[in-house]
Amino acid sequence: MNEKKYFLPYQLRWLHDESPIKIWEKSRRIGATYVQSYEDVRDCVSRKVPAVWFSSADESAAKEYIDYCEQWVKLFNVAAKNLGYQVIDSENDIKALTIEFSNGTKICALSSNPTGFRSKGGKVVIDEFAHHKDQNKLWTAAKPCTTWGFPLRILSTHNGQGCLFYKFIEKIKQGKLKWNLHTTPIQTAVAEGLADKIMKRQLTDAERAAWIDEQRENCVDEITFLQEYGCMAIDEATAYLSYDLIDSVALENILYEDLKDIKGDLYLGMDIGRRKDLSVIWGVEKLGIALYTRIFKVLEKTKFRIQKDILYQCMKHPTFRKACIDETGIGMNLAEDAQIDFGKTRVECVSFTNKVKAEMATNLRLAFEDRTFFIPRDEGVRDDFHSIRKITLASGAQRYDQESSDAIGHADRFWAGALAKYAAGNATGSFVLLGGRKRSSTQKYSKY
Repeated sequence: MNEKKYFLPYQLRWLHDESPIKIWEKSRRIGATYVQSYEDVRDCVSRKVPAVWFSSADESAAKEYIDYCEQWVKLFNVAAKNLGYQVIDSENDIKALTIEFSNGTKICALSSNPTGFRSKGGKVVIDEFAHHKDQNKLWTAAKPCTTWGFPLRILSTHNGQGCLFYKFIEKIKQGKLKWNLHTTPIQTAVAEGLADKIMKRQLTDAERAAWIDEQRENCVDEITFLQEYGCMAIDEATAYLSYDLIDSVALENILYEDLKDIKGDLYLGMDIGRRKDLSVIWGVEKLGIALYTRIFKVLEKTKFRIQKDILYQCMKHPTFRKACIDETGIGMNLAEDAQIDFGKTRVECVSFTNKVKAEMATNLRLAFEDRTFFIPRDEGVRDDFHSIRKITLASGAQRYDQESSDAIGHADRFWAGALAKYAAGNATGSFVLLGGRKRSSTQKYSKY
């Protein structure tokens, strides 16, 4: 059979992996169950296994899997019967959707009830493992089914870091489990033809990127997208800044359309990007001990001379006191020019070492907790700030950064805000809670 006719490269890699145990951390809806059903029918047709025991997180997924299996049965042109629901454990009244082949093998799609695997032998497939209600009991019941050397397959999107699926992935990466790991985020699937197959035509790179953006927009938030499509396990508990903490300092009507409305001391932070990463200029007005975000400019794929002009407009404000500018990598030239033009006492070039980032992240969090740093109520800001993780390295040192992903940049809004707080230092004086005068939406520059 010409398998390339039916499957994309990432599916073929999974199919051709004959490892005893393999595990797939994957994006949603990339055809993982589809190719797994083919492998299972093939194994039954060839009598490689006496039975396949498939467990899904819900009944609809089990039915979809059986439908796929029926399709492959016809393609292999073998005799088999779809027996519908069959009682496989009368004592516990457990049923499974069953396909029985004329050679005596069978495929049974069970619910997520762990008891269904008891006293069963053969190949085990656990689909969407991270979303089963009781993974530990399911694993305890399912793993012995393979005692006689039959294969085990685990497929799932992520569901936080507290589940068994995530722990398996981490142990494999650490070399503690000798299982084969496949990782397929949506970007990989699309690059290897998924969107083209769905749209039934060859797409341009721009169309593929737009297709991914559409999936992102359909998610509740960026965190959901990263977990459901980006192969990233994310827990609210692991976020350096919780959504509740971020929301507690988010204000409506805080940004100023007219910089003349800024009367208090002005401090600026700028994180610099050019192509993939954003440049963000963040300006805060000091009122008493509190810092209020008044300037928030997002510069996407903007030429450096335009970035410089926009930054300098802010720095020419009569109450401007100090700016901290990211000089790491491509930011060095702009940071140095600003320091030359405005003086070393007013412009600090900041190199993003782990030590400096840790200090900035800590200062910003403390300001949030003390309610002395206020931000605009903006979804991009909210998700960017929430994406920061406190990561402990193998050496024991700690790093503050966003978990790696191709989906978005490097928490550019967060670091611009942290740089603004860094520029302002430790403010002192009386506390005044103000919202602002004229509301301004996020200013996004991209047509340069």
